[in-house]
Amino acid sequence: MLPKLLTYLVLALVAGSGAGAGAARLHRTPANLTASANPVYIWPLPKNFTSGTRTLAVDPDLALDPQGPGGAAAAVAEAFERYRSLIFAPWAHAARPASAKYDVAKLTVVVASADETLELGVDESYTIYVAASGGVNSIVGGATIEANTIYGAIRGLETFSQLCVFNYDTKNVEVHNAPWYIQDEPRFAFRGLLLDTSRHYLPVDVIKQVIDSMSFAKLNVLHWHIIDEQSFPLEIPSYPNLWKGSYSKLERYTVEDAHYIVSYAKKRGIHVMAEIDVPGHGESWGNGYPKLWPSISCTEPLDVSSNFTFEVLSGILSDMRKIFPFGLFHLGGDEVNTGCWNITPHVKQWLDDRNMTTKDAYKFFVLKAQEIAINLNWIPVNWEETFNSFGENLNPLTVVHNWLGPGVCPKVVAKGLRCIMSNQGAWYLDHLDVPWEDVYTTEPLAGINDTEQQKLVLGGEVCMWGETADTSDVQQTIWPRAAAAAERMWSPLEAISVQDQTIVLARLHYFRCLLNHRGIAAAPVTNYYARRPPIHPGSCFIQ
Repeated sequence: MLPKLLTYLVLALVAGSGAGAGAARLHRTPANLTASANPVYIWPLPKNFTSGTRTLAVDPDLALDPQGPGGAAAAVAEAFERYRSLIFAPWAHAARPASAKYDVAKLTVVVASADETLELGVDESYTIYVAASGGVNSIVGGATIEANTIYGAIRGLETFSQLCVFNYDTKNVEVHNAPWYIQDEPRFAFRGLLLDTSRHYLPVDVIKQVIDSMSFAKLNVLHWHIIDEQSFPLEIPSYPNLWKGSYSKLERYTVEDAHYIVSYAKKRGIHVMAEIDVPGHGESWGNGYPKLWPSISCTEPLDVSSNFTFEVLSGILSDMRKIFPFGLFHLGGDEVNTGCWNITPHVKQWLDDRNMTTKDAYKFFVLKAQEIAINLNWIPVNWEETFNSFGENLNPLTVVHNWLGPGVCPKVVAKGLRCIMSNQGAWYLDHLDVPWEDVYTTEPLAGINDTEQQKLVLGGEVCMWGETADTSDVQQTIWPRAAAAAERMWSPLEAISVQDQTIVLARLHYFRCLLNHRGIAAAPVTNYYARRPPIHPGSCFIQ
């Protein structure tokens, strides 16, 4: 993939060196600037790129030219149509003059593999070359995206769409600072967003909109926190009464809904990692099956002494395995207050018979849940309390999910386990007083200097807990701060670390406005509290 485009680039450089004053010239630029010393309005920032000084017009009848074994995949064609509708106004085709000539009339997408398997670590790399077609100094006309997988091609389409800007004077879509050469790939394999649908139900269309917005920022894991103590909205065929834990019959997800969300996300290169948080966040389970509660006055943690508890857990996981193909499954394990186990007679007796403390029982429950998940060919993910309490007993496959504060991932990887970073002080989006700067500068690899241990950090995740977020404000709370974390997880550390904050802010303003133009209700960037509406009139680009 790469050598072909590098050849084009070298030829273009050679051709440009002998061209006249009006020709495009490529320059190797700092990671945050174009050749004209303006901020690069691509978010997240690509790994490597060169740019020029020309402006190219893009044909509203832009054609897709699929190449390679994967170029003809339906997912590529569908993604192209999605992005074409984002780039061009609905009237663009009708307004196209019959005699008009455009610099970019075709988008060639070359994909090396037709394999549509979406798994953690799938190759998301891509290269782009955009130049005028038919020009005197043109080596490659039009635009080309090359990728090893369809998911890399989808990431490339997002970047190409961000290069395309509508000119209100000419009513043309243009690419500025061309020719462009971009070689890009993510820094971390896991770039997540947690979405909580237990504290407040979110309709399927809202989840779809969140998935769309994630793809715009190149996030690739939707951590679906479906169930918690407040509600159990997901249909579980093996235990249908669990649905009685939903807030109402109109606030539920069918099996078909869940399949559809997974399929919708896959077409955008996004994994769906589901979570059931056991044993400490399971009160809603008992609305349908009261036997899961230790007693009426002790409704969580779930009853560790009952075989029925683990039968239900096994049924839930077996049903969910048919829906969620992603290799990781989140089993929770946080905030387990075991006090009422000790004062519930039959649980206390069970503990005494086994000479177990409540801490032992907590460990027993977590390890039993891990065993069930692993037998279903899942890699278990658990919140960090499990590591802090009995890390030496966790299955070696375990991925530990940090949230309480910094400094956990260094301890996790030192023990040979993998880690996901979600430090609540910076990456919990329900913390409305955390500014975008703190989100942007939080580093998943902080405190980890050993390169082998760094590889055990899968990435990170921003968390949209739903206690105060529903359809009315969820997108405003997620964006634009989630984009700050998205660039931290995608772009090279050496590139984003040297950017001047004023340039980052200008770029983030631009991306927030792009989200708004695409129908995403992203809040102003610089308000003291996240999701607060504008406090005065003004441009989208300075709020």
